[in-house]
Formats: sequence, C-alpha cells, structure tokens
Amino acid sequence: MTSSVPAVHASHAEGSDLQAVLLDMDGTLVDTEDLWWEAESEVFAELGHVLDERERGIVIGGPMTRSVAHLIEATGVELTVEQLAPRINARFVELIGRGVPLMPGAHRLLAELAAHQVPTALVSASHRHIIDTVLRSLGPEHFALTVAGDEVARTKPHPDPYLLAAARLGAEPARCVVVEDTLTGVTAAEAAGCRVIAVPSLVPVEPAPGRTVVASLEQVDLTFLRSLITAVH
Repeated sequence: MTSSVPAVHASHAEGSDLQAVLLDMDGTLVDTEDLWWEAESEVFAELGHVLDERERGIVIGGPMTRSVAHLIEATGVELTVEQLAPRINARFVELIGRGVPLMPGAHRLLAELAAHQVPTALVSASHRHIIDTVLRSLGPEHFALTVAGDEVARTKPHPDPYLLAAARLGAEPARCVVVEDTLTGVTAAEAAGCRVIAVPSLVPVEPAPGRTVVASLEQVDLTFLRSLITAVH
C-alpha cells in the first residue's frame, strides 16, 4: 500500500457532503507513542544519556528529524541526526514487529468507513517502512492510500501531506475530516483547510474554530464525521 494508489472518487461517500476521512497513525489509530519513546530512550541510554521525561511532550507527533535534533540538543550527545535517526528507527521497527495495539474505537471506526465506502487515507509523519509494518496490525484494506513522511518534501506541521492525500482521493480539503492526536498534526490539517477532530494522546489539544476535541475514537462515528462538514456547508 503506497501513496501512488490511483485516485478514489469522493462520490463514494454515499451522497454525503463528507468526501474523505484522513487519519493520522501514531497515537491516533495505534498506540505507538510509548514505543517511540522507548526506542529513543534505549538508544540514548546506550550512548550514556538518560532522557528527561519532560522531553517527551516536545518530541511527540513530530517528524523523526525534528525529534532527534531536539534530543541531541537536549542531551549534548556528539552524533548527528543522520547517525542517530536510523538507529532509533531500527529499534522502533524491532518493537513494533511483534504487533501494535490499536487505540480504543479504531477498528470499529475503520470498519464503519469501509462499510459505507467512505474514501479513507492514512497520513503519517512516519517513514514508509514503518507504516507498512504497522499496516499489518491496522489492515491495509482499510485505506485507499497512505502517505508517509519520507514521501513529501515537507511533512507535518506543513499542510503538504494532507493536501496530497485529498488530491489523490479526488476530494476538496474543506470536505475532508482529519483525525489527529497532536498539535503538530492538527496544525498541518488546519493549514490544509480540513475540518479536524483532535483525540489527544499524551499532550492536550485545545478546542478552536474548525477543530473538535474528543477524549477517544469511541466517540467518533460516521454520523459525527458527516455532521462536521454539513454544519459549515
């Protein structure tokens, strides 16, 4: 499953004003944020540095390069992003290789979207090989396409990944609902002009115009998603 999948016509959403649903992966659909922190902590521990738990809220949800650069600065480790990022990625892949737990409500929501033929995309800052590993747990059949962080020139918090996903689904960004768990992802989705549901995992996200905050995916269903679009059109 790659981002090169041919465009899916948004009319499949059964006549609804909702044309597509675009979902983040880490912390939104799958409970991987703890595993990312574990991978980062283990690699830095091997280099003689104990990561401060306070750094966790800073690096969550961002692209690997930004997160690693911050941790290098915070610890003073004498390695480059190019040297450290592959080690952390490799450790993370080891951890997720045994399977990844889904967030509460994730499987039900994906199944409902599929049953109603709502075009759905997975849009993540994670790299392609990580997405493909996680898809074994999520089920690649639930997504018309996936966009990885290493397949766009600028990943989140820039709007590019969500604009690309909407375009390849043949959908207008304003008629797409994005589901995210971090402010980084929410910022990207809002900059793309999408309606946003924030389901905060580790760091709070405040409500704002065009943004709805819920406690769990268990509160999100197709009726709710459609209501966010019809309310403004």
